[in-house]
Amino acid sequence: MTTPTLADVDLPRAQVGANPQILIHGLFTDYWFRTDQPMPSAALVSLLGDFGITPVSARAAIGRLARRGVLEPSKKGRRTFYRMKPAAFRALEQSQHRMMEFGAERPWDGLWTTVIFSLTDEQRDQRYSIRRRLQFLGYAAVHDGVWMSPHADHGQTVELLENIGVRNATVLRSTLTYARGDGDPLNAWDLDVIRTAYDEFIAGSTELLDRVTSGQVGSSEALVVRTSIKDAWREMVSIDPELPANLLPDEWPAHRARAIFAQIYDALGPLAEVRVRQLIAAHDPELAAEASHRTTTHTPS
Repeated sequence: MTTPTLADVDLPRAQVGANPQILIHGLFTDYWFRTDQPMPSAALVSLLGDFGITPVSARAAIGRLARRGVLEPSKKGRRTFYRMKPAAFRALEQSQHRMMEFGAERPWDGLWTTVIFSLTDEQRDQRYSIRRRLQFLGYAAVHDGVWMSPHADHGQTVELLENIGVRNATVLRSTLTYARGDGDPLNAWDLDVIRTAYDEFIAGSTELLDRVTSGQVGSSEALVVRTSIKDAWREMVSIDPELPANLLPDEWPAHRARAIFAQIYDALGPLAEVRVRQLIAAHDPELAAEASHRTTTHTPS
């Protein structure tokens, strides 16, 4: 079995209502990353309950993730516990890192990463999957089978191609010497659409930021809205290639949006951790101490 990568756990756009499988991924990534102890199944069900997920739906989602090889079950007497399998945990950590560093100031070396590939007839059903995963890594299609990005991680790109089983592929890091029309990577992204998405993110988060900074969010709400703001930020990661500043229009809103995301996500971390510990303690008081939280700039050891 190949090792899942960041792109292999790339998730579809959020559906109407909370997706319990996505929530489980996020709960483990945000609060259960410091320990290799398994979490009680009943605690997972309680955690999902804060998001409006019924116990029946929660158990079904846990079961599906176990069958997919994402969660590993174990038994202690009559109680069932689950931990994230190492390969899945690694992939989710990569995804977490991508989202936490996204939008931060970083230099550009002037090189573009270009992926050229072709799929066999048997792999045509994978076309949507590979496109979605490349987009999450920051690529856009310049031609059919030719994708470019200014910042995409070379190692993750190669892992993605290998794990999907693309038989014919080339990955280049090079300068752009000539581009015209649809062959210009700057035309591969609709910057007006991306700007609108940022403006909507900012407008939709400003009131929450005010409530967070004024201490009006309690621990139970903190767990839910912290997850929601991270999901909304993931959408931005999926559509914005992080073009270098000198290639962007004036007053580009990305840094303002990132500042809002980071303030909310980081400020609500301690409160959300309190709620996670409360819910786990109802099923295993000693194990509750294993819960922790991370920020956009720090992962506690």
